[in-house]
Amino acid sequence: MAEESGQERTEQATSKRRQDFREKGQVAQSKEVATAALLTASLLLWSFYARYFWSDLLKVYDSLLRLMSTFQATPLGVMNLAWEMGAVLARLLWPIFLLTLVIGFCASFFQVGPLFSTKVFQPDLNKFNPIKGMAKFVSKRSAVELVKSLAKVSLIGFVAYKTVANEFETALTLSLLDLNQTLIFLAQVAFLVLAKSCGIIIVLAVVDFGFSKYEMEQKMKMTKQEVKEEFKETEGDPQLKARVRSMQQQMARKRMMAEVPKADVIITNPTHLSVAISYRRAEMDAPKIVAKGADHMAFRIREIAKEHQVPMVENKPVARALYKHEVGEQIPEEMFTAVAEILAYVYSLKKR
Repeated sequence: MAEESGQERTEQATSKRRQDFREKGQVAQSKEVATAALLTASLLLWSFYARYFWSDLLKVYDSLLRLMSTFQATPLGVMNLAWEMGAVLARLLWPIFLLTLVIGFCASFFQVGPLFSTKVFQPDLNKFNPIKGMAKFVSKRSAVELVKSLAKVSLIGFVAYKTVANEFETALTLSLLDLNQTLIFLAQVAFLVLAKSCGIIIVLAVVDFGFSKYEMEQKMKMTKQEVKEEFKETEGDPQLKARVRSMQQQMARKRMMAEVPKADVIITNPTHLSVAISYRRAEMDAPKIVAKGADHMAFRIREIAKEHQVPMVENKPVARALYKHEVGEQIPEEMFTAVAEILAYVYSLKKR
């Protein structure tokens, strides 16, 4: 839409647009964050769990050797052996599998928060468009992914090489050590390589997540026209709202004017104010303002009052004070005396 209209996306995304993107599952997320979290957690787990793992694995190996002395190569015997070995491996590896699930969930949750969207599973024919598919291979994102992969492989390879090279002199003495010491040395070097690699991947994950956030912000930006259209959809067309408001005011004025003939008195400021007062002793606790107007509206109230022989009393202070209150409200307590005097005067004119 923006490209077709020639407008640039210069406006920051609104909350509604962000919510629309989120409902579609389009959020800033980096796979490198999950990789870094999983590798770090696995390395920490392995540093504590390795001793117990190898100890249990040696016990399994001993049991297997004893079992092989009485093993009979029958279909049932092979099935039982496979089942037993599978159960043993499952018991040894379940912490790693559980860690993978938990870390994968947490890495995604901390990036995007609680989110469940079914729109990502809806069929989209544009995904099968070969032209758009080819365009992805030359997009800015694919270029960044290529650079990121090359940088990751290069950095990890360089760090692994330097780490192993620094231990080269020590490795020359391995022929003088027994097998256990050799295995311990190799495990220490491997752990050191993995730890340094983990640090590199964490740095790359932070950079990649920042770039993903920036890229999503650029993608969500809007043109000025899109902002206007969204405002119309959410708040309504300003012209239509003004028209509706005008019609409501006209209807309110008509209802107000219909109350003028029922008023007991019109209190006026001869220059530009008119306030209609009504009082029904059986229905009201105090007199009520049934209509008011200024300038043209004030003269229109007076015209209707003359047509229906509603008394009019000139009193500038009272008219100004009452005009500050809304139509339908009872007069304020401090005006009771002044309005009562006016009503008494009107009633005396009518000989009530």
